Amino acid sequence: MKTVKEPKVTLIGAGPGSADLITVRGLKALKAADVVLYDALIDEDLLMQIDESIPKLYVGKRCGVHSFNQDDINILIVERAFEHGHVVRLKGGDPFVFGRAHEEIAYVESFGIPVTVVPGVSSAIAVPSSQGIPMTRRGVSSSFWVMTATKRDGSFSEDLKFASQSSATMVILMGVRKLAEISAEVSKYRGSSTPMAVIQNGTMQNESCIVGNLGGIGSGASDIDISKPGIIVIGDVVAEHPSFFEEEVQRVLHSSF
Repeated sequence: MKTVKEPKVTLIGAGPGSADLITVRGLKALKAADVVLYDALIDEDLLMQIDESIPKLYVGKRCGVHSFNQDDINILIVERAFEHGHVVRLKGGDPFVFGRAHEEIAYVESFGIPVTVVPGVSSAIAVPSSQGIPMTRRGVSSSFWVMTATKRDGSFSEDLKFASQSSATMVILMGVRKLAEISAEVSKYRGSSTPMAVIQNGTMQNESCIVGNLGGIGSGASDIDISKPGIIVIGDVVAEHPSFFEEEVQRVLHSSF
């Protein structure tokens, strides 16, 4: 007779990308899973840490292509919990940073299933840091603002305008496809020479980082692969990137001819 396990769910933040940036607690919980539902951008090496016999279901969303919508995911979590026992819901970054974790928790708990959350290293901070770009620096920036580029209806978030009017470091998630428009909008409040970076595949072996300024990167947005997610960082702290000065020299020399 098959033993029926008590249903429970653990939401784990997998970290910013690289498999070894998951927390110790997160990895321990992952290895104790009876079934895993994982998002896009989860490192394949991390999935290799799970026993081959454990079912693994991809439920990611990327560039508007959704394997399941959020309602479907909620239902799957509950179904798998009653069927298998311990469901691990593996989400990129931190589950509570634009991760819709609260929706999943509310739905699962409505069935009397307990939920545990294991926080993850947020890509909003870790990815710029991995490129030597600090969020704050004494005398340069005393705060940072993390935001999504657009609202559900596709219009710019009001936070984009408010942050642009401040001196805070701006970290914009899910905005690569609107890079040119974002650059133009922020330039209304900050000069076109404001340092800016676009980082893709953060903390991975194929990580890329383009640095420059609002005017330069915005006009060269066509050179960035918009099919891949990325993080946009705007503010004077970007000048701390090791290659920023070199890029600026090249820009000035080019504009002189």
